[in-house]
Amino acid sequence: MELKKSPDGGWGWVIVFVSFFTQFLCYGSPLAVGVLYIEWLDAFGEGKGKTAWVGSLASGVGLLASPVCSLCVSSFGARPVTIFSGFMVAGGLMLSSFAPNIYFLFFSYGIVVGLGCGLLYTATVTITCQYFDDRRGLALGLISTGSSVGLFIYAALQRMLVEFYGLDGCLLIVGALALNILACGSLMRPLQSSDCPLPKKIAPEDLPDKYCIYNEKGKNLEENINILDKSYSSEEKCRSILANGDWKQESLLLKNPTVTHTKEPETYKKKVAEQTYFCKQLAKRKWQLYKNYCGETVALFKNKVFSALFIAILLFDIGG
Repeated sequence: MELKKSPDGGWGWVIVFVSFFTQFLCYGSPLAVGVLYIEWLDAFGEGKGKTAWVGSLASGVGLLASPVCSLCVSSFGARPVTIFSGFMVAGGLMLSSFAPNIYFLFFSYGIVVGLGCGLLYTATVTITCQYFDDRRGLALGLISTGSSVGLFIYAALQRMLVEFYGLDGCLLIVGALALNILACGSLMRPLQSSDCPLPKKIAPEDLPDKYCIYNEKGKNLEENINILDKSYSSEEKCRSILANGDWKQESLLLKNPTVTHTKEPETYKKKVAEQTYFCKQLAKRKWQLYKNYCGETVALFKNKVFSALFIAILLFDIGG
């Protein structure tokens, strides 16, 4: 299904709004983790270095998992990834309120929330780029301010919530606010052509040649049928061996060995062989698509501008 031309407006501004709000909700607490850091020091009595790992994991896990996040968005789409990541961020924040020790926070806040934020960032940027072409820079700039506004507001909000409801209550309320990401994700309508008919189910014998990496359909079908014949012959040998005993049912099979062939007609064997060949070709095609995806990703680093920007952002994030 082919994508429409980027509208550069219309529903795209709704995408910008919900993407802004998504980054506001998911990055607000991790960026303002300094407020929670002080409370965790008092609650768990661990060292400053060990406690600081919670916020560091939340910031670093999403960045380290960027290739995986990009692959998930490419495979499943921005809307499902956003809804799933909303559950991750909200669930991670709520679980952190029940943390018995600092190591539990490493998982609930550092890994779960951090990975959810990485998925959400990739999803919001991807769907915004689909809806905008000429105004893409403006759209991306607007949604990127969501994390900065979230830092500004959540720093004061979490401080106030800790004073009124304590550390656990603060995390529960912040996690409940993060559930609004699900509503934002539901509005991320994929940009696709509505007048295209649904693809018809293709029979194995009608499989186009472009899905066949090796044009050996006839040969592979014959090989699959030979494999089935061998399996049937081995089954007959087993039955004949059992028939040498005292069992009457197996002795009847020995007297009439053609019964198994009548139960398994040639048409059935051919159908099984075609299905096996069809599955093999789909697996090869899927593997080829993943290879092409990895090759295109590696080819990006041949661009000097992209490589310089990648190194600059990497050093900036490490320094931060």
